[in-house]
Amino acid sequence: MSITLHDVARVAGVSIKTVSNVIHDYPHIRPATRQRVEEAIVELGYTPNLTARNLRSGRTGAIALAVPDLSLSYFAELAGSVIQEAEKAGVVVLVEQTGADRRRELDLLRSPRLKLTDGMIFSPLGMGQEDIEALRVPYPLVILGERIFDGPVDHVTMRNVEGARAATEYLLASGRRRIAVVGAHRGEVIGSAGLRLRGYQEALLDAGIPVDETIIGYMRDWHRANGALAMRQLIDSGAKFDAVFGLNDTLALGAMRVLQEAGLRVPHDVAVIGWDDIDEAQYSIPSLTTVDPGSSWIARTAVHTLLDRVAHADRQDPPTLHLSDFRVVARESAPSAPPTEA
Repeated sequence: MSITLHDVARVAGVSIKTVSNVIHDYPHIRPATRQRVEEAIVELGYTPNLTARNLRSGRTGAIALAVPDLSLSYFAELAGSVIQEAEKAGVVVLVEQTGADRRRELDLLRSPRLKLTDGMIFSPLGMGQEDIEALRVPYPLVILGERIFDGPVDHVTMRNVEGARAATEYLLASGRRRIAVVGAHRGEVIGSAGLRLRGYQEALLDAGIPVDETIIGYMRDWHRANGALAMRQLIDSGAKFDAVFGLNDTLALGAMRVLQEAGLRVPHDVAVIGWDDIDEAQYSIPSLTTVDPGSSWIARTAVHTLLDRVAHADRQDPPTLHLSDFRVVARESAPSAPPTEA
């Protein structure tokens, strides 16, 4: 026979309402009373009936998170942060991987599976500005990333242009003048690659340095292998450069491996900077200088924004845009001053 609130109340010598208040972490309960109830819960092995509670509240106690590719460290770490923040709020997270495929992203927005959740945090990579109307869905939705702006839902994202300017200015301040880029996307304007390339270009032009297309490495995917391939192509082309800006950390790490294989010293010959401040960046050899775009803040803000919409479903507030702060994290691959010769 299953244990009920009534059983816990009887053993603890309190009312059913008091047991309920303890379970829901109501603050105004005497410590001694809370302790008796918690001990009775443990003694009896009571587990709250979440199904019944959710039916009464109209909520599932779960949210969805959709990301393009969990093999990319940034999205894996983002998913971990979202799950951690959701757990603090007593909510579970169902994770979807879209493969950055536009059709899969559009299908997911209409998927009946989402009825198992109270809302979704969605990071589209295949969709674009032309798909903005697809975001008009009958459930709370928070989008991440740089593919769609000014949509009908809350948006949490990073300051790509400003952060890329800061990364480029950091390299310029350390004495570098021929700064190559790895990971640009041809023709992209809106999107992480397009916005970061724009910040890079603005910083160069402000410093009176013309943008040199021969040291911009274009690569659609942002895995280590792509960073390595782009770097090999730049080296084989004979282009001269004294720094590399990888548009994410995995690209930068792949590029750094090829530089070292080619006999170029990092940072003496070529400084390297990335973007994302993934955990691996501080353990590479040399450790990777990078831009921390506020990933933890993004995860926390996305979860709280979504849960606020879930809790106030009857409220018709306009969509909000949340922009994270960033910082350049100086490490060995690009010190703030030119390294001295050994």
